Amino acid sequence: MAGARHKVAELLRHARRLSTAALDKALSLLSSPSSWSYVQHHVVKEPVARLRRALAGRFWRRLGSLLVHVAYFLAVSWLGYLLLAQLRFRAGGDGTRRPRGIDLFFTAVSAATVSSMSTVEMEVFSNGQLLVLTVLMFVGGEVFLSLLGLASKWSKLRKQIHKSSRRVEIHHVAELEMPPVDAATEFDNPTSMTSTADDEISKPLGHSHDTRLRRDAVLSLFFVVLAILLAVHVLGAGAIAAYILHASPAARRTLRGKALNVWTFAVFTTVSTFSSCGYMPTNENMIVFKRDTGLQLLLVPQALVGNTLFPPLLAACVRFAAAATRRVELKETAKKGRELTGYYHLLPARRCAMLAATVVGFLTVQVAMLCGMEWGGALRGMSPWEKVCSAVFLAVNSRHTGESTLDISTLAPAILVLFVLMMYLPPYTTWFPFEERSGVKDHPTEETQGVRLLKSTLLSQFSYLAIFVIAVCITEREKLKEDPLNFNLLSIVVEVVSAYGNVGFSMGYSCSRQISPDRLCTDRWTGFAGRWSDSGKLILILVMLFGRMKKFSMKAGKAWKLS
Repeated sequence: MAGARHKVAELLRHARRLSTAALDKALSLLSSPSSWSYVQHHVVKEPVARLRRALAGRFWRRLGSLLVHVAYFLAVSWLGYLLLAQLRFRAGGDGTRRPRGIDLFFTAVSAATVSSMSTVEMEVFSNGQLLVLTVLMFVGGEVFLSLLGLASKWSKLRKQIHKSSRRVEIHHVAELEMPPVDAATEFDNPTSMTSTADDEISKPLGHSHDTRLRRDAVLSLFFVVLAILLAVHVLGAGAIAAYILHASPAARRTLRGKALNVWTFAVFTTVSTFSSCGYMPTNENMIVFKRDTGLQLLLVPQALVGNTLFPPLLAACVRFAAAATRRVELKETAKKGRELTGYYHLLPARRCAMLAATVVGFLTVQVAMLCGMEWGGALRGMSPWEKVCSAVFLAVNSRHTGESTLDISTLAPAILVLFVLMMYLPPYTTWFPFEERSGVKDHPTEETQGVRLLKSTLLSQFSYLAIFVIAVCITEREKLKEDPLNFNLLSIVVEVVSAYGNVGFSMGYSCSRQISPDRLCTDRWTGFAGRWSDSGKLILILVMLFGRMKKFSMKAGKAWKLS
């Protein structure tokens, strides 16, 4: 018992000594200027440093990518506008009337952003100008831009590997020039120079191996995407030209009457369809071919694989290339997908399957509504087979391509509202009732309150669309009063959402719908925006650019709570 009391007393004395020493150390720190700088650094400056690291991280990298995209589209659009303005317009007919500068710039932006919104009749343009529009649509397509992204990523990985190898070479040179270590010293301190250096080198070597694998995977994926891009354009243009030359006399007569070369039409249409633009070198778009089911069925798969079904096609091609070549990087790409390459369009197998099922479901609903409500309406005058093909063609094009075999304004309002919904949805919208697992780890701790505050200022996509519609209603308020049958809210909503979705559907404008007929009014094959004021056209240009880069703001608006 006495021994226990002695141990307890000793423990109490020891605790008192420790607390006294800790208190003395704290007081000395507080009284020292250096300690104040230490406290200031860790208490005051550390949160600021974390904020700077966060702002210099993912948020600003994403902002930098957005600015690069904006600069790219503006530069391409401006160059296209200059070329369109310098080249000679088509002679004869309506081609003698030179379009205004705002309309030419609008057309260049529409082609570069693959929106196909129209303020100028397409048959005004000569073959040289059609070639310029073809190039604009090609370089503005999502698949081509993703190729540029893969090339940039491969270049960055190659530079990282080069820097890592240079560090290893410098280390080996320094190791050769290092004086020999005394054996006794090395025995006394076995973890000194040599083992520390080995530890430092082993990490870069492992990291370099992973980086090399990523570099090879990105390069292989680049060639797979390039092969898809070239194959679709070569086979698509060849199939359309062969069909027109050998199987469709009506299409040949139509192109001959419009003085359009068959190969110009085939190449232009293929590029426009695969890039999800929707421009056609004819004034009437595909309405002039509304009974040519063969041409429509040739364009449907191009529109699908260039937009909503590109990920399933890419995943199948990657797996096929991995099985055919047995290359390690392709096998890893097929297994890990976006986790390894960071390629946005490379989705997991289950997600690809559900995406294809979702696309089929949306198409089924639209075709059923079109056939059920317009069988004796907008589709009248066609055979049953032609009606079904036209309904399928319209349903496919409502998801971002925008080619049309019918006058959209003649459709029932319920179908127009459904089309607005389809145009609003992103291309990879998927019904996915499973828990999606991703190997890409998020780092929420990197986002400080400041970054979250900056993100919370962004609105949702629907909010921006509402703002754009309100702005157009303000700029066109006089026409909304004077010409309400043409300038109505539904027509404006369709035009704005179509520009946002980069689709190209339009209600158009008809002189016959004017309440106070204007004898000078002439019907033209242009979109509804062709009758807007210059201010309204500028707003629609902003909508097209915003819609083309909406992937940078899809997750915005989460700070708003509706309940």
